[in-house]
Amino acid sequence: MPTILLSTLNARYFHSSLGLRYLLANLGELQADAAIREFIITQRPLDIAETLLAEQPRIISFGVYLWNVTETTQVVALLKRVRPDLVIVLGGPEVSHEWEEQPIVQMADYVIAGQADLAFAQLCRRLLTNDPPPEKIIAVEPPRLDQLTLPYPFYTDEDIAHRLIYVEASRGCPFRCEFCLSALDQTAWPFPLEPFLVEMERLYQRGARHFKFVDRTFNLNAKIGARILDFFLERLDERLFLHFELIPDHLPEPLKTRIVRFPPGTLQFEIGVQSFNPAAQALIDRKQDNRKTEENLTWLRQHTRAHLHADLIVGLPGEDLASFAAGFNRLVALDPHEIQVGILKRLRGAPISRHTTDFDCRYNPHPPYNLLCSRLIDFATMRRLERFARYWDLIGNSGRFHQTRPLLLGDDPFGRFLIFTDWLFAVTGQTHQFALGRLFDLLYQGLSEALGVAEPVARGALTEDYRNGGMKGCPAFLQPTVLPDRRGKSPRTAAAPLRQARHRVTGQ
Repeated sequence: MPTILLSTLNARYFHSSLGLRYLLANLGELQADAAIREFIITQRPLDIAETLLAEQPRIISFGVYLWNVTETTQVVALLKRVRPDLVIVLGGPEVSHEWEEQPIVQMADYVIAGQADLAFAQLCRRLLTNDPPPEKIIAVEPPRLDQLTLPYPFYTDEDIAHRLIYVEASRGCPFRCEFCLSALDQTAWPFPLEPFLVEMERLYQRGARHFKFVDRTFNLNAKIGARILDFFLERLDERLFLHFELIPDHLPEPLKTRIVRFPPGTLQFEIGVQSFNPAAQALIDRKQDNRKTEENLTWLRQHTRAHLHADLIVGLPGEDLASFAAGFNRLVALDPHEIQVGILKRLRGAPISRHTTDFDCRYNPHPPYNLLCSRLIDFATMRRLERFARYWDLIGNSGRFHQTRPLLLGDDPFGRFLIFTDWLFAVTGQTHQFALGRLFDLLYQGLSEALGVAEPVARGALTEDYRNGGMKGCPAFLQPTVLPDRRGKSPRTAAAPLRQARHRVTGQ
């Protein structure tokens, strides 16, 4: 039975916790008495507690994040009710700031605020030698990265076969965007490159082909980025899939010359545009050259086979509905494969809170702490925009509606899709659990009724998308016509996620 359990609740089964593996890797002599136990947030807290208690540990640590704090609080409450003597240690961004009134913190024995890679082992040594520290909150400074034992050997064969493999070549961020906790970092720190690449080679030899880099600024250091891209270019195969976060206005030539060499389905770039409004950017201390951002996105779209996922935020201080609409239209014109529309959140500890009074920002008191309304966007409008974001992800980002999407967007993508959003919610009263055949029917109806698209035109576009998607059956909008037996389903490699594959096989 392990003395120490390292646990967290992931959002989905195919996620894996890089943080837990860092803790295990750096436990030193205690490593043999420790084990990782990962769960998902849809599991019942009582079942999770039962599983953990069955191993009779002395210490359980939990990684606490925005997406799992509610469920983890319930698990901790159950554990403490059954075994009050069990030592509960918390870590993670959700409990590293503003912990005073958090129920989960009140129930726990210790909280490590900050990067706990080395501090957790030190705490466990004290606890196991009956020398507990007097303070409950243990604030730590970031460790030197060259002092850390890398965690990658602690990905199991099951992880490699079935889960995302998270890796990081650097930590921190030199920028000060106030909506992000990375605004608290002093700079970005690279890991020693050669040991990192040795670990990547070992993962690759074990069969890992999906590598998700969690670096905030992968393209900040062109020399390091180029070395990493070279490493994977030398190991290209049909299953390789790499995810990187990019600074939108910084794309040095050494990176460009390498990015163009990757085949379709291999690279995915998450590009945080967030806003095109210079006044809003200045308010939140975001330094971004909008012209360079547009140039880089255009170049990536036109000259590479990378899948582009761009982010925009609704509700930033200084940005009203008209400003966001203009930014959305500007980004649509650049044609990334996906646009993630996110609602501003007030993360614990993030400097965005300094604007709360000036802009009368009202945030959800419960996770995910999303903006409910402000001086610039009222509550009813914010609710419409939340539905806009959900429907856009369902339709605009899905990769299913290449022929239909231009009819939805026209020459005013935001305005037209908001009209469709309002219509769709009025008709269905729901934002989730749409059967795909029904969604095609609703699009046909909405194009005609809400957006004034001629029925033959709407039917023609949706029919083509239905064929290309390899759909079975005959939805209502096609019943008056005969659908040729031409499904047009294209194969996809195992390397790319399904949605990305839909964007690729249609040539979009």
